[in-house]
Amino acid sequence: MAVKLLSLRFCRRIPELVFSKAFFSSISCADSIQSNPETYQNQSDSSEFEAKIQFLKNKLHPDSLVSALDSTPDLNSSIKLFKWASLQNRFNHTADTYYRIILKLGMAGNVEEMEGFCNEMVNDKCPGFGESLLVLIDSFVKNHRLDEALRVLYVMNLSSFKLSIGVFNKIMGALLEEKKDFKDVLFVYKEMVKSGILPNIDTMNYLLDSLFEAGRVDTALDQYRRLHKKGCNPNSRTFEILISSLVARNRVEESIILLNEMFQFGCEPDSSFYIHVIPIFCRLQNLEVGMRLFKMMRASNISPDSATYAALINCLCEYLHMDDATKLFEEMIDCGLLPEEETFVDIIKGFCKSNKFTEAIMFLEEKNVIDTSPYNTLLEAFCATGNFPMAKSMFDSMFRRNIIDASSWNILIRFYCENAAISKALEFLCRMIVSLFVPDSATYSALIIGNCRMGKFEDALQLFSTVRSKCWVLDSVPYAEFVECLCQRENTQEAAKVFRYMSRMGCALRSTSFDKLIEETCASGKADSAIRLLSVAYYSGTVCFSSTYNSIMRGFFKSSHINDLLVMVSKMMVVGCPFDEETYCLIIQSTSALNRVADSLLFFNLMLREGFLPGSDTLICLLHCLAKYSRMHLILSSLDKLSSESKILDSVTYNLLVNGLWGEGYKSEAKQLLDLMLEMGWIPDSSTHALLMGSVSKEEIEIKKSAYENSGTYDEVSSILAEGLVER
Repeated sequence: MAVKLLSLRFCRRIPELVFSKAFFSSISCADSIQSNPETYQNQSDSSEFEAKIQFLKNKLHPDSLVSALDSTPDLNSSIKLFKWASLQNRFNHTADTYYRIILKLGMAGNVEEMEGFCNEMVNDKCPGFGESLLVLIDSFVKNHRLDEALRVLYVMNLSSFKLSIGVFNKIMGALLEEKKDFKDVLFVYKEMVKSGILPNIDTMNYLLDSLFEAGRVDTALDQYRRLHKKGCNPNSRTFEILISSLVARNRVEESIILLNEMFQFGCEPDSSFYIHVIPIFCRLQNLEVGMRLFKMMRASNISPDSATYAALINCLCEYLHMDDATKLFEEMIDCGLLPEEETFVDIIKGFCKSNKFTEAIMFLEEKNVIDTSPYNTLLEAFCATGNFPMAKSMFDSMFRRNIIDASSWNILIRFYCENAAISKALEFLCRMIVSLFVPDSATYSALIIGNCRMGKFEDALQLFSTVRSKCWVLDSVPYAEFVECLCQRENTQEAAKVFRYMSRMGCALRSTSFDKLIEETCASGKADSAIRLLSVAYYSGTVCFSSTYNSIMRGFFKSSHINDLLVMVSKMMVVGCPFDEETYCLIIQSTSALNRVADSLLFFNLMLREGFLPGSDTLICLLHCLAKYSRMHLILSSLDKLSSESKILDSVTYNLLVNGLWGEGYKSEAKQLLDLMLEMGWIPDSSTHALLMGSVSKEEIEIKKSAYENSGTYDEVSSILAEGLVER
């Protein structure tokens, strides 16, 4: 535990000649300076100043100077009085007078001049200067003047006065509490080491906490591993800092390893550790660790607080351990702790997820719950499971007991709307208004869903107009459904207006619904409008997938705006959106259309590497481009993978490959492809047939000609043909 800085009573050990009564009466001096808004006015009343000078001339003494300084609210006048006294014969400032002027300067933020007076006091070797500086540090820390406290600490460390480790720890703790930069904490740590003081575990805890706050996680873990080299053993606070900081940075596995190390070291957790760490693991749904720590907490006779109970109950309910959850709830009540409304809600949710609706009702009745939220939770569960009679019965009971709110009405209205019973919903709306409940955004969200499902889009748009006029927002589900319904009616313009308004209000649209909006916008030939919607989506937090970009690129491709399509590819790469099969196909077709052979091959190879395969149209487009520039052989390395997919390589692609490879001189490869083609029962087209038949004829002629020339026989019919007199 950090040691509290020395208070002014420490100075009573200094002789009476050094510290006057004025010094001790000024314990609240810093408070008075801090609270007086006129303290630091730069203009002084000259007549009052002259009167004080005259008073001091007649009776110049440290006590009288202190009194004059205390009664002078103006900083400049105080400095003039202090400096005037310095020039008087036979007058020496004391630690008391220095304390007053240094405090005034520090509270005014005049750090440079304040440090100068600190050095003067040290150089003058005023008796008790060290204790005065300690009190100054305490005052500055108390009044959140940490820059000033650091300057005083620096001066003290240069003097012969030996500071205790508690002083350094106090300042480090204050810096952390004020969220100051890590460099300030490191400065104090280094000053402590310079003074020859070794850190204790409190010091190291402050350092670890500061390192985590600065995002230097690995350095913090390294410092933890080196604690034993500094003669420190980790305590409960050490592990609390480590575990909570690691979990906050999604390094959960490491936090559990450290928790096990804590148990191995035999470190006994304190109440702060339990209160902070148990809820952390409960939020992570790690019930095993949470319950283990809770049992240890009770075994140590440490009483859990309401937040610890609430976190455990929530976790138990998530795992549907309802018996354990209710037992813990009873224990909480027996300890005199009052559960929050959210704890009741968690238990009701657990019962409903377990289909224990009777137990949920009994729980509310036995506990005499009068809060509305738990009942609304049960009401929603009845509606979600289609048990509307029970929902209606509960609603009527709530209405009679006067524990109903606007959300209760909205739950039933939403149920009717989702089941396309808009007339029933309107009946409940009328009852709601008559009962003096005002319809809100949730009410309008429900009504918009109902009208959409009934095909009453004009009515839905009218309702949305009211939502906009009141600056409300729709719930996420009605919002998405409304946009999709408008798109299905080919009313993309209104859908885009809804999207823009909701985005302006900071609401993200469901990705599938946004895809639908973009797809329909592009289908209507408005790819440019789709791009503008894409920009809106980025700022509203709407997540865009590759399918979203594909819709826009498809529109550009159909309209032959290939360069615009490639710009969209660049945007996808900038935002880190991964390509899917259609993306690659569109890129390959586009680059092939522009005769960009290198780019086409690059994306083709990337596509195969990521496990995607092009469609027949894409492959044919690529092959035409390669054949045009005699680059068909560049695709040879990929043929094995393509040939395994019979749906991709058809007779058209085989003919293109055979013709292209043969023309580029890759005859053996062309023949192999022809053999595969024939094995599959495909007939070569006329160009491929002529090419290969011509090749076969030439080979046979050469063989027979050679045999004829080497024989002594006369010409026969076959040998005459071998002379090459063939029809061309």
